[in-house]
Amino acid sequence: MSRAIIQVSIRGRVQGVGYRSWVEYQAKASGLAGWVRNRQDGSVEALFAGNAKAVAEMVALCRHGPPAARVTAVLNEPAGTEQLALRAAGEGFSVLPTV
Repeated sequence: MSRAIIQVSIRGRVQGVGYRSWVEYQAKASGLAGWVRNRQDGSVEALFAGNAKAVAEMVALCRHGPPAARVTAVLNEPAGTEQLALRAAGEGFSVLPTV
């Protein structure tokens, strides 16, 4: 089974609409590790690690988000274990503080 680690930046109306909680729920339901956080520029940033197919499906889900979100762009790039290590100790998937 191939594994992937992908970091994404989601732009649009994605803060104040429950986007981070939605990402956390979807990622955990998909068995993915990683993290999600708001950025001061108004975007949301996330990292997904796990089965390559599940990671690709999660990135596709991010293009829609929760009902109140209005996603205008989802940019993604490969990431490594050093980015994955940003999550909270002992957690599979974390909601991190805003940067």
